[in-house]
Amino acid sequence: MPWVQNTEQDQQAMLADIGVESLQGLFESIPEEFRLQGPLNLPSSISEAQLVEAMASLGKRNQPATAGPCFLGGGTWNHGWPALVDHLSTRSEFLTAYTPYQPECSQGTLQWIFEFQTMIAEITGMEVANASMYDGASSCAEAMLLALASTRRKKVVVSQGVHPDSRQAIATFLRHQKAEIVIAPLVDGKTDLTGYVDENTAAVLIQQPNHLGVVESLSPVVETCREHEAWATASIQPVAMGLLRSPGDAGFDLVVGEGQGLGVPMAFGGPGFGFFATRLEHVRRMPGRLVGATVDNRGQRAFSLTFQTREQHIRREKATSNICTNNSLMALRGCLQLAALGPQGLQEMACASRERALDLVESLQTLPGLELAFPEAPFFQETCWRLASGLKGILALRSACRNAGIAAVLPLADEGPEFESCFTLACTEKNSSADLTALKATFAADLEP
Repeated sequence: MPWVQNTEQDQQAMLADIGVESLQGLFESIPEEFRLQGPLNLPSSISEAQLVEAMASLGKRNQPATAGPCFLGGGTWNHGWPALVDHLSTRSEFLTAYTPYQPECSQGTLQWIFEFQTMIAEITGMEVANASMYDGASSCAEAMLLALASTRRKKVVVSQGVHPDSRQAIATFLRHQKAEIVIAPLVDGKTDLTGYVDENTAAVLIQQPNHLGVVESLSPVVETCREHEAWATASIQPVAMGLLRSPGDAGFDLVVGEGQGLGVPMAFGGPGFGFFATRLEHVRRMPGRLVGATVDNRGQRAFSLTFQTREQHIRREKATSNICTNNSLMALRGCLQLAALGPQGLQEMACASRERALDLVESLQTLPGLELAFPEAPFFQETCWRLASGLKGILALRSACRNAGIAAVLPLADEGPEFESCFTLACTEKNSSADLTALKATFAADLEP
């Protein structure tokens, strides 16, 4: 949106209206040590045309991961979608719609949200799902809040295989809850809960597949949780559910996740949308909104906001969640993607991604100094690799890929010393044989002895 500056007279008029003498008066509530001392470090003023040109030049430095072959994962994947997703999601009735407080005027919006909830419930294997969340990280944190409030316990066990962003969100949400967060380590790529779950544990959270791409075993998690009456919680990659067993079918209590892989572009990391599903018995504590189907006074099928009592505008300080909206447009794209694919299409999409990952492993595992970090662990579309030359070699390999126009190599050094020599690569149905050939050639050239 073009920026039209305020004149000095405009500024003085606005300050007079609010009873402040100067612009600095707007910041008096901020401690002086945190305020900027002196002018901003900006160049001298330029014309509007020069400013537009300068900003356009900066924008050109952004190179989308999809400009060439893309093997990045780590929570954002380069999945595709049919053209109808773009076409229908940009219709004005969807783009301009806000919270459907007046159901009689919002039947179309309420209907697609109801359908979205239904499809998410089917994917997760749960009985009820809400009208989406901000993102996968916030849905994980809300799941922990729900479990703590429902069990009245003070401890949650979170797998190290849960995405780092989700772990950070949980730490932020639980900061003032007097709750203990315990991180269960990964052993051979899978979550090891031995000795971490006890009678004070409210919930156990794993990710499926986990952050390293490894497919977790669901049944042992459920058994451990049942033994200690804790809530089994999973954060899932929805495309993977086209092939993998749903956590709901395995007996989990809560299933959440990030929906970016369903019809939402990578977009430099966002936005996406979160989802939240659980069993019917927990519906009144579920965060966000729930759309339900009913009949109107003429006996015709109709939709309404059935539950929204968790929100601060209804229950205020008694609310169990601060979530008061959702990423509706992104969730709509996910709904359209699922409707277009259907169960068989989702399975085909998952199969194609899995096949590309198998081809990737077969192609790269013969290269010198490179090996699968967990050769015995099952994986879906993302694989974890160990490089003999360590982090320095990983960064050099990433640079070589970037110079070749390939988006690849996600270092895992931040996960701890044991992962300093590890990185991940991901495949989707969009990766072609030519992409794999280009990646192998780039790796081979950089890894030459």
